[in-house]
Amino acid sequence: MDINIVLPVVAFLVLLVALAGVRVVNQVERGVVFRFGRAQPQIREPGLRLLLPGVDHMRKVNVQIVTMPVPTQEGITRDNVSVRVDAVAYFRVRDPMRAAIEVQDYLFAVEQVAQTSLRSIIGKSELDDLLTNREELNKGLALMIDSPALGWGVHIDRVEIKDVQLPESMKRSMSRQAEAERERRSRVIVADGELRAAQKLADASGIMAQTPGALQLRLLQTVVEVAAEKNSTLIMPLPVELLRFFDRAVRTGPDTGPDTGSAVAGAEQVPPEEKPSPALAEAAAPELAPIAPPGQQAEGASAPPAPKRAGA
Repeated sequence: MDINIVLPVVAFLVLLVALAGVRVVNQVERGVVFRFGRAQPQIREPGLRLLLPGVDHMRKVNVQIVTMPVPTQEGITRDNVSVRVDAVAYFRVRDPMRAAIEVQDYLFAVEQVAQTSLRSIIGKSELDDLLTNREELNKGLALMIDSPALGWGVHIDRVEIKDVQLPESMKRSMSRQAEAERERRSRVIVADGELRAAQKLADASGIMAQTPGALQLRLLQTVVEVAAEKNSTLIMPLPVELLRFFDRAVRTGPDTGPDTGSAVAGAEQVPPEEKPSPALAEAAAPELAPIAPPGQQAEGASAPPAPKRAGA
């Protein structure tokens, strides 16, 4: 057999065997090599790697962050409310050796743990916590999933609750509760405003009482404002001074002062030379006599006879 033919054939076979042992590891992957079924301690980094054909077997593990939606879980909260909750988990492989050896399918395992942990969180929490305190629940849920996942070489970055679905009856009840709370707040605000307005009015009345002219200025200001509205009729109130005058007159009573008495006395005085004669005064006396009320006239003495005239 010619050596020139054998050598090229052998070289070609060696090349085929070498090419069969060449593996390419991507940037986002790490390689775990099994030789005769035993895992090799050295992890294959990204690049071109050579394996022994027929002896070595390499398993590639993705080390990127995986986004896994957690299916909707139905449960009853601690305050006996039926809810449906779904979430999303973010995790990545930190130890490719454990992810390849310790668990058959780490993706499926993490998904199952996430579902059970989510149901556990629902049962331990109240409805208000699920609606308003999600950050703490997210942290607790991440810790619950991360605890078993560490043994699989998986690290949970974070878990977030996406949606909380409530029964229709509970939605209507919460709507009525929110409406009642808004009504209560509005009443408190209105009452507080009225209290402050009353305090301001009390302060203003005290200032006006100390300054009499302030009320007149306020009256003039009101007149100007009303006149600016182009009304055809303007009714003015009585002046305050006139009201005070009547108030003083009522308090004083029927007593008259010295000036009033002197004026009346002066009006009733008649000069001596103009005084009527005794006969005329006597004739005019009945006409000037006071007229008694009808009741007194009936009960009393009869009226005096009419005076006789001088010519009779």
